[in-house]
Order: sequence, then structure tokens, then C-alpha cells
Amino acid sequence: MRNVRIINGTPATKSRYGSHYGERIFLLGSERYREWIPWRSKLSAMILKGYEIEMKGEEKILYLGAASGTTLSHLADIVDEGIIYAVEYSAKPFLKLLELARERENIIPLLFDAGKPWLYSGIVERVDFIYQDIAQKNQIEILRMNSEFFLKKGGEFLIMVKAKSIDSTADSREVFSRVLKDLSKDFRILRHDTLEPYHRDHIFVHGKF
Repeated sequence: MRNVRIINGTPATKSRYGSHYGERIFLLGSERYREWIPWRSKLSAMILKGYEIEMKGEEKILYLGAASGTTLSHLADIVDEGIIYAVEYSAKPFLKLLELARERENIIPLLFDAGKPWLYSGIVERVDFIYQDIAQKNQIEILRMNSEFFLKKGGEFLIMVKAKSIDSTADSREVFSRVLKDLSKDFRILRHDTLEPYHRDHIFVHGKF
């Protein structure tokens, strides 16, 4: 993936910025890299497991469930010539997200409920990519609604699915099977896999609209 390399066994992103959440900074010649801790970022875990998504760095991305900006900060390093619309509903992590957005020109912070995309439809344009990490029972419906509002035809998505948030009583494999079947109704699934051992009962699903 663009601006990403493995340093000391851990992904790191090439960056002009300092630490955002206490991660280490690596200096390789004249280049600065920020440690991307896989235990704290599902996207980092996915990359460390060997799956990468091609990005040119100019993409327009809608990030659903940006929280305090841990993964977002690294994604902003990757699409340093693009723009990320970062949606977060909880006020406390949003304050940390605002700090990041003040530093990064390519992040637009949005304090909204991702389950109500019509509320920010006047702000977000059509995007090339949707990244979603929302631990809610209706997380697949949230992806579907936002894709209909914002994702370009042929645009891609990456969703981090937490089984226990969808059904806390069912076997995780059964939940994931239902999720993949549901997603297949409206999306073309390109790849999916577990995020073990970094994130228990999680899978990532990469697909096209």
C-alpha cells in the first residue's frame, strides 16, 4: 500500500507529522515513519497479515466510525493528496479527532450518526472508497445506506465486521457467513479474512459497489 512499509515487524506510514496516539517515530534517512500498531488498528492488522489495497493517494474516502483518529491518521498519510470525510457520533473521541483534523488538511471531521447519512449528504461528495469500523448490530445496513448515498459506481469499500456486535449469542463463523451472504446482495466481495490474532471475532471484507 502506498506510503506503507514494514519496520521492525510492524507496519508504519510515511508521514510529515509527529505522534498522534503515542506511537513511535522511525527516521529512515530523510524520511519519517509513524509506527502503526496492529493491536490498535484493524487496518494495520490486515496489512500485517499480507492483504493490501491499492491506493494512488488522491482518493476521496468516507470513513465511518473514525473514533479518536488512530487508524484515520495513518490513512491520511496514505492518501496525502486526497481527502477523507471522517464521521464519528460520540463526542468524547470526536474531540481528539478534531485535534487531528486541525493538523491535517485532508481530514474533514463530521459529528454525525453514520446510520443517518442524509444528515451529512449536503457536505460529503461522491467518494471512491468507504472505510467502515462501527461495532453496531446494523453495521451492514449502515454500509449499504452510505454506499447508496455516496459511493461512486464501481467504488470500493472495506468494512471491519465484529461478530459479537451483530449477535452476541451465535457462533462467530455463523455470523460471518450471514454477513457475507447479506453483503453479496448489493456488493461484489473481493476478499475477506479473519483479523486473528490481533482482533478476536473480527473479519475484514473488501468489495466493490
